[in-house]
Amino acid sequence: MSPRPKIALDKNQIIQAATELANEQGSENVTLALLAKKLNIKPPSLYNHFEGLPGIKRELAIHSLEKLYNNLAGAAKGKSPGDEAVLGLSHAYLSFARNNPGLYEFALSAPDPADGTVHHYGEKIVNLVLAAILPFGLQQDEAIHAVRGLRSLMHGFASLEKKGGFGMPLNLDESYVLAVKSFIRGLQK
Repeated sequence: MSPRPKIALDKNQIIQAATELANEQGSENVTLALLAKKLNIKPPSLYNHFEGLPGIKRELAIHSLEKLYNNLAGAAKGKSPGDEAVLGLSHAYLSFARNNPGLYEFALSAPDPADGTVHHYGEKIVNLVLAAILPFGLQQDEAIHAVRGLRSLMHGFASLEKKGGFGMPLNLDESYVLAVKSFIRGLQK
């Protein structure tokens, strides 16, 4: 058997390959063996860049949260806080979950929530949503409850859709918009 050709890899290339693997086969299938196979390298070579699989999963969590934040920030840009911004954020969130199914899972299950970088991006996302709901005049605790509620709505819908949990022949996007608008009406009261 001939030796494998030397491939110069950097962290970004490895994370991109891991992202593709997660999106193609699910987050649970991001393993050192499968990632090395995808990159055409031997698994121990990954240790030159990361502290094993936990290090790769940490970087995937950070990459996912950063990408989710960027998508949400892009959707909120130019929109007035309130209904318009909340709808924009909710569309961007569902779009991210649909287009990045494996990577999305890493945004939900960061290996160490106390990790400073992971916390940084999580906080940025929360602050983005807080800014969107500011016009509803909620007190601080109420606002955090509202952020949790909106996240639960968006994640619940994305998860049920991914698992095929909506069997009736109705347009899913219409159902989603109706749910988000109902949530907004609740905030207005």
